[in-house]
Amino acid sequence: MPQTIDKILIVGPSWIGDMVMAQSLFITIKKNNPKVLIDVLALAWTKPLLERMPEVNKAITMPISHGVFGWKLRKKIGHQLRAEHYDQAIALPNSWKSALIPWFANIPLRTGWRGEMRYGLLNDSRVLDKSALPMMVQRYVSLAHPAPQANKAPNYPKPLMIANAPSEQFQISLQPNQKRLVLCPGAEFGTAKQWPATHYAELANTLIQQGWQTLILGSAADKKVANEIIENMDPKARSALFNLCGKTALSDAIDLLDTADLVVSNDSGLMHIAAALQKPLFAIYGPTSPSFTPPLSDNAHIIQINVDCGPCFQRECPEKHHNCMRNISSQSALKILNTRK
Repeated sequence: MPQTIDKILIVGPSWIGDMVMAQSLFITIKKNNPKVLIDVLALAWTKPLLERMPEVNKAITMPISHGVFGWKLRKKIGHQLRAEHYDQAIALPNSWKSALIPWFANIPLRTGWRGEMRYGLLNDSRVLDKSALPMMVQRYVSLAHPAPQANKAPNYPKPLMIANAPSEQFQISLQPNQKRLVLCPGAEFGTAKQWPATHYAELANTLIQQGWQTLILGSAADKKVANEIIENMDPKARSALFNLCGKTALSDAIDLLDTADLVVSNDSGLMHIAAALQKPLFAIYGPTSPSFTPPLSDNAHIIQINVDCGPCFQRECPEKHHNCMRNISSQSALKILNTRK
């Protein structure tokens, strides 16, 4: 085992929101040892996030798709990484295969939660007490500390990403004193996490009437819900709305989120990015729980109602009524906004 840790390889998570929360681990590691170099091995789509985290020395692209085993390629990558002479690896995913590359790379200290029985692959394997560490960010940050402290709930710094100015293509002008609302109506997890398009439309209508501009951000998969929002809006308000779903790269979305005066989002990766940018944020939760993966920001306001059937953590509403989201009115969000002014 190395006496000092000068260089760490982090095997990063695959999901955007999880990678945002992983920044709390990176910040903690740098706080404990400011001179340590942190490299992160992760899927290509997370690279724009890592590029905006000053704690990360280098983002290494994992050329294997999410869910693919890829034994030979993992072995090849591991052997290539031997030249980097890492002192420690921390595997954030709990899968067996995520611990293979650090093992192939002969990294002397290999840390992570036991997960899929990773005996041998990890030589600093921790047994998770979920009741002691109920939040994902706590589970990440705990891995920055020695094993005896593994299940003591750590203090965790909030993620703090650094955005760039939007590229020229997405420099959308604002009128003097005009505020910008950014809507993030998509959710990769499933439609159960989506606040109804009609509610987003009502909120946008009201704020545009008050002089706001509105952007809709999301992937190509979110074009349908974005179009539903527009269809339910007052035609007079549409001139102040810009639908960018499917038009932006993740890097562009990050930089545009940083221009917002208010972000309204489902529980999604973009929600976590907005939180890490410390933007005023209304995070709307239905079938999932903010007790596990909340937005990590003092500027975030969580909106959730109690329902008998939730949180169910299902991709589609098993009861077919979607009351956990449908019964959160646009007026309730506006009321919160008015009390913040």
